[in-house]
Amino acid sequence: MTNYQGGFNQNIEYIFKVVLIGDSAVGKSQLLARFARNDFSFDSKATIGVEFQTKTLLIDHKTVKAQIWDTAGQERYRAVTSAYYRGAVGALLVYDITKRQSFDHVVQWLEELRGHADGSIVVVLIGNKSDLETNRAVTVEDAKEFAERENIFFMETSALESTNVEAAFFMALSEIYRITSKKSLAVDEETLAARAAEATLLIGNKIDVPTSSTSTSKCCF
Repeated sequence: MTNYQGGFNQNIEYIFKVVLIGDSAVGKSQLLARFARNDFSFDSKATIGVEFQTKTLLIDHKTVKAQIWDTAGQERYRAVTSAYYRGAVGALLVYDITKRQSFDHVVQWLEELRGHADGSIVVVLIGNKSDLETNRAVTVEDAKEFAERENIFFMETSALESTNVEAAFFMALSEIYRITSKKSLAVDEETLAARAAEATLLIGNKIDVPTSSTSTSKCCF
């Protein structure tokens, strides 16, 4: 269960780094603005290099801080932004449903992501600008088929109309939390098993306590 709650003061229990990737002008920055600040700008400019925003939310009653990194889609910045994949546990791979080319490039973006990030990274394929249905160039079926083939999640969004934006981020963050908490549980179980094994070795061991070196003599009367 995933819940969002703003303006609360709790100890941060998890910090998850998530990157937004995809071609330029597919709406990555608008998705981030809508999620982080519930904002949308019609005169948004292209991202230069890398920017990031944070948002704190509750997942399964745990306080999670999401660090969302917005990477530039222009080819000339790719060498710079590739360094920022390091440490990412999730990625939103965004394309524009009205631009077939942006969808065709998803293969390259996914290949680059998997080349720089951890193998267990959570990926959500995002078909943005679903409000422009009359100009659709990428079918839902094509995107679903690709997502299933690559074993990643899929969702269509509209940053303009705020459709499925929070749901898409929550989908990624909830899966990241599930994987992370599962790993933590496995580590805890291994630690407990190791301690139990150590305790077993101690059971039944006889401990000899040395007696005092001073001797006493008895005399018979």
